[in-house]
This record gives sequence, C-alpha cells and structure tokens, in this order.
Amino acid sequence: MALEIKGFDRVFKYKGNELSDPDLSMSPEEVMKFYSNTYPELTNSNVYGPDISEDKAVYEFKNTVGTKG
Repeated sequence: MALEIKGFDRVFKYKGNELSDPDLSMSPEEVMKFYSNTYPELTNSNVYGPDISEDKAVYEFKNTVGTKG
C-alpha cells in the first residue's frame, strides 16, 4: 500500500468574506497584495495563519490601522 501525499487547499478570509487562492505559487503576503486592488485597506493589514480546518489552510487578513497597543 503506497502513501498518498495530499496538500492543503488555501483559503483566505477578510471581513467574513472567503477569497479564493489566485495562484498557488504566490506567498500569503503576495496574495494580500493581489487583493489590495479590490480591498485597498489590505495595504495596512497583516496575514495570520494558517489555521488547519477540514483539509484547508485558512489564512486571515486583519487590519492594523485604528487599533491601539
């Protein structure tokens, strides 16, 4: 019996929206920059994750502007 290696699908979330992965060769930071054309506030955000959930690697974009501390 051979082992089967299976990678995780990447999912990106921002403000409750699930964003698809535009290109597997892009880093999560590059994906955030890609989506900053649609969501300009992502230019002042950070990437958190991945959280592994149901065979998916979930990354979340969170704003840093307007937070104290």
